[in-house]
Amino acid sequence: MNNNTQKNSLRLIYKAGIIVLLVFFASCKAKRSVTKRSHKKVSTVTPKSNSNNGNALYGLPKDEGKFVSFAIENTDDYINTFAAIAQDEMKTYGIPASITIAQGILESGSGKGELARKTNNHFGIKCHTGWEGDFDYHDDDEKGECFRKYNHPMYSFRDHSLFLTTRGRYSSLFDLRANDYKGWAKGLRKAGYATDPKYPQKLIYLIEKYDLHKYDGKHKAVRTAPKEYVVKKHKVEAGETLYAISRMYFMGVPELMKLNNLKNTNLSVGQELIVKYTKN
Repeated sequence: MNNNTQKNSLRLIYKAGIIVLLVFFASCKAKRSVTKRSHKKVSTVTPKSNSNNGNALYGLPKDEGKFVSFAIENTDDYINTFAAIAQDEMKTYGIPASITIAQGILESGSGKGELARKTNNHFGIKCHTGWEGDFDYHDDDEKGECFRKYNHPMYSFRDHSLFLTTRGRYSSLFDLRANDYKGWAKGLRKAGYATDPKYPQKLIYLIEKYDLHKYDGKHKAVRTAPKEYVVKKHKVEAGETLYAISRMYFMGVPELMKLNNLKNTNLSVGQELIVKYTKN
């Protein structure tokens, strides 16, 4: 083989090597690009928000997906801000506006409590089974309990109405007169809304101190009959604790104990616990 032939062969080998390297680097670049795009796509996925939790059912303005904060100065400011919403809820669901406002003041610390500021949850409503909206954890009866989160307080007020009108244990309240705030205050405690034995007295005190009964007006409230519910039970398996089961169903241990009339937290394998009511 002469020198010219050798040089031509070397040139061909060199060019082939260059082509192979170019293809290799192009392939690597494409992979990096795909990985980067894939990572970016994953990073932009957001949790399911309350805007997808049946706001058509709520009958309220569309949830824009933005958390709205309210700078409430004091109790009078709270009343002026939310009284109209409470009155609208009374006209639709039959719950005295005075009761709704007093509960909001008490449960949210006039809108200044940590839970209300973080979640716009003005009534201390916990997640419970079936809740598909946003949520946050907050210390209450137990550490780190699950509470519902709303982008605007008006959704909290509507959820409060739905909470009372879709649970059979509150049905007797709707037989009371629309302006019987004392009867409602006592009835809420009796039905298990709160564990504080002085809960009725606290509500009545707030209503009378701030003249909240004037917001009940003279209109006749619409009675909304609670929906029919059937009981769902959980069968205890080996190794399960009452606390673990309560977390499983987004309940507090005291709530689960009260629902099942338990005197202590001891469980036995095969024992059936009531964990929720579902629509019939």
